[in-house]
Amino acid sequence: MTADVYLENRVLAADPIELIHLLYNRALDLVAEARQGLRSGDVVARGTAILKTVAILGELEGSLDLEAGGDMSRRLAALYQYMQQRLTLGNAARQDAPLAEVEQLLKTLGEAWGEIRPQAVSAPPAGWSGQFTESCELVSAGQGWSA
Repeated sequence: MTADVYLENRVLAADPIELIHLLYNRALDLVAEARQGLRSGDVVARGTAILKTVAILGELEGSLDLEAGGDMSRRLAALYQYMQQRLTLGNAARQDAPLAEVEQLLKTLGEAWGEIRPQAVSAPPAGWSGQFTESCELVSAGQGWSA
């Protein structure tokens, strides 16, 4: 089984909390790619990785139900927006520090979602509407995820 097929099967079987965790993990991988692209001078790789990460953060933000999730959802939305701004700055200014900051924030959030998973296997997190679109590469029609 190839990595793409494995990931597609994992996405298809995932509950909402696992999907969010998968998105955080993918965003982390992409930020690492962007940082590597910055170090090696690969502008295309850096830019592509940052654009994909920004899209994932936008999808995470868009999936929040601000009414049901209350203050927590609003804070997460603000954090996602902040990370998008930092990624954009890091790309435009060719600086690693903003990328490293986003990487650390994503690690912290990913670890938190990892801790939530065992406690709430069947219930989606408060404030999550359960919607993703193609811009973060998690496609509702085929439920596939491409790199």
